[in-house]
Amino acid sequence: MSETETLAESLVDEDEPLDVGPPGLRVIEVTPADAGGRLDKTLAGQAAELSRGRVQALMADGLITFDGAVVTDASSKAKAGLYTVLIPAPAPAEPQPEAIPLRVLFEDQHLIVIDKPAGMAAHPGPGTESGTLVNALLHHCAGSLSGIGGVARPGIVHRLDKDTSGVMVAAKTDAAHQGLSALFATHDIDRVYVALVRGAPHPTKGTIETRLGRSPHDRKKIAILKTGGREAITHYRVERTFGPADKPTAARVACRLETGRTHQIRVHMASKGSPCLGDPAYGSGPPAQPVREAMATAGLGRQALHAAVLGFVHPITGETMRFETPSPDDMCVLEDLLAGL
Repeated sequence: MSETETLAESLVDEDEPLDVGPPGLRVIEVTPADAGGRLDKTLAGQAAELSRGRVQALMADGLITFDGAVVTDASSKAKAGLYTVLIPAPAPAEPQPEAIPLRVLFEDQHLIVIDKPAGMAAHPGPGTESGTLVNALLHHCAGSLSGIGGVARPGIVHRLDKDTSGVMVAAKTDAAHQGLSALFATHDIDRVYVALVRGAPHPTKGTIETRLGRSPHDRKKIAILKTGGREAITHYRVERTFGPADKPTAARVACRLETGRTHQIRVHMASKGSPCLGDPAYGSGPPAQPVREAMATAGLGRQALHAAVLGFVHPITGETMRFETPSPDDMCVLEDLLAGL
């Protein structure tokens, strides 16, 4: 396996910029039947790799033309014919150091382990150019991050969703980066997440094994695929249920990852009919009214998912390391409120 493949395998559980699409020229045909609708919506509907927001941004940059003329009004009516869309290559990100407080669980000359708060992206991306873990690490580590991740991702070996809290490790040297990447690629990492979910999955203990890939219907989402995609394995166990014993309204579930794919736990829990509470993408229906009220009182504004445990063998010293952090306040308060149902 090449270094690139190893690194790609190790980048897990992070919101991808799924709607940007690769650079190049797109020709989108609007048929007479599709003409007359709002232009940005029509073009986005004809190109799965483009969202309306991305279409609007490309228009603002003068990169969409019709009959050789630049189109700038996203709200205008679509005309029948051919629209040419130029998608530029992304500009290299050059994140700057930012004095953002970090909760450091461990640090030596090779690596650093932190407890990432919800709301912090792992690295810069479209719409998140600052305030990321990379910005914080550049300041905290003062130039001692591995460069294998490139300009945009120095030190980043694996990722958590922006709104998932919990334990992450970053590499300060290339040797540590390569060693950690190899551990993630061969699944020699102990990863346990705590999820508060709607209802309770049945059976209460089991293994979910699927293939995951980008949804053919919504490129912002990940879906279970019959063919293609990548193997995804989650071992889960219901630790506690809330509400009526015969029909729980919510549950606390421990999920141990065997693989780490983008949105893996969120998709797998949803596939069991028990999506993470507060999940904006895979919620598939509201929870019971008492649960919604508890979520509002707790101030939960994200998916209730926390990376509680990260264990690995130190790639340089060989020491067995294990880090565990409690759920953050929003999930703790919510769990206390659910216990009273």
